[in-house]
Amino acid sequence: MDLILFNSLTRKKEVFKPIKDKIVGIYTCGPTVYNYAHLGNLRTYIFEDILKRVLIYNGYKVKHVMNITDVGHLTSNADTGEDKIELEAKKEKRTAWEIAEFYTKEFKKDLKDLNILPPDVWVKATETIKDQIELIKKLEEKGFTYITEDGVYFDTSKLKDYGKLSPLKKEKILPGARIDVKGKKNPTDFALWKFTPPGVKRQMEWNSPWGVGFPGWHTECVVMAIKNLGIPFDIHCGGVDHLSIHHPNEIAQAEAVYGKILANFWLHGEFLIFGKEKMAKSKGGFITLKTLKEKSFNPLAYRYLCLTTHYRSKLNFSWDSVASSQNALNKIYETLSGFKKVGRLNKDFQEKFLKFINDDLNLPGALSLVWELINSNLEGGEKLATLFDFDRVLGLKLKETWQKSKIVPKKIKELVLKRENLRKEKKWDEADKLREEIRKAGYQIDDSPDGPIIKKIFE
Repeated sequence: MDLILFNSLTRKKEVFKPIKDKIVGIYTCGPTVYNYAHLGNLRTYIFEDILKRVLIYNGYKVKHVMNITDVGHLTSNADTGEDKIELEAKKEKRTAWEIAEFYTKEFKKDLKDLNILPPDVWVKATETIKDQIELIKKLEEKGFTYITEDGVYFDTSKLKDYGKLSPLKKEKILPGARIDVKGKKNPTDFALWKFTPPGVKRQMEWNSPWGVGFPGWHTECVVMAIKNLGIPFDIHCGGVDHLSIHHPNEIAQAEAVYGKILANFWLHGEFLIFGKEKMAKSKGGFITLKTLKEKSFNPLAYRYLCLTTHYRSKLNFSWDSVASSQNALNKIYETLSGFKKVGRLNKDFQEKFLKFINDDLNLPGALSLVWELINSNLEGGEKLATLFDFDRVLGLKLKETWQKSKIVPKKIKELVLKRENLRKEKKWDEADKLREEIRKAGYQIDDSPDGPIIKKIFE
């Protein structure tokens, strides 16, 4: 069965075919580590994790590269403002290196909490400075650069199809088409190397043929991707906010130097909407996974919420929606805890599941199939095996949670046995009191012809 993906480059669904048979190279834009990732950021990483899991489910071997932007990302897309990490270092009175290290660790904790598979390769921007300088040299040799008092810039007018990835017209790629940097030739030109301002000593700066400074954000990703995956590679992912500036600037540099497209498929995840606007650090009031956990939500409830809406559609976040997702997830866990052993995989349901996920990652459809399966007349063990198979993509820890639910404490088993004896003696009131005691301890008893079924209660 073909895997169909929406390619932002062609703006249509296409049959995915890797460059090398059964081997897929993916580059996903990682975090700029100056603060905690918010739920909008994490929605993108969940979508990318689903993509990776779907590829693996289809039998592909995946090489996944994710970068850590620990220098060079300025507070403005117009190449102005301060470096986000240096700015945060001043606020927190720590070094820029300490800030980057701390928020990198926090980001990795979030990925683990959300059951997101880690990349095969982590690469930091600061680890590839020499490679970035070499790329800029090549761009300079080919006549694509010019120098201002501010830094080395890429001349987008030298590339006929610059911005082809963006759904916007070229003159609208930067808001207001303003030129904010003195000496900058075109509104869409972008910094390859920024000079350290006179009289300023940055914590993160390096020597280069053009002067002391630091690399531009867009150059970092090109270098880190090509160094680890070659050019072209199969899939490049990120948030929809990268469609108009960051990713077109990556493509421009790759084509200028190598005459090739950087990646064959480009996939972008839509925004998380909070209130009436997208969730963003620049707007303040963003919500982190840590906040969710402090409010006693299972991080996987947020993952479940993300599965309810297609990755190319906006998702509205509210506390009610995440509470509803937690209730739904708990109901799945509780249902599974009542099944005693794993049976055989149901091929018909598996085929339906594959059709959904291979149709541009239609996870809302796949999730509806989960409930269809749960409510079907299939025997419990068959449901269990099939749901475990689905969870290779869903990532909701169904098997792990089921296995833990099977470990019933000795005290609960003793209470269940005592209750059964009371029922045999027709002491219904005393038996009911024990049922309530068992429930308060976190377990539910369902009576069946084959005896009591003990289920773990998830709240």
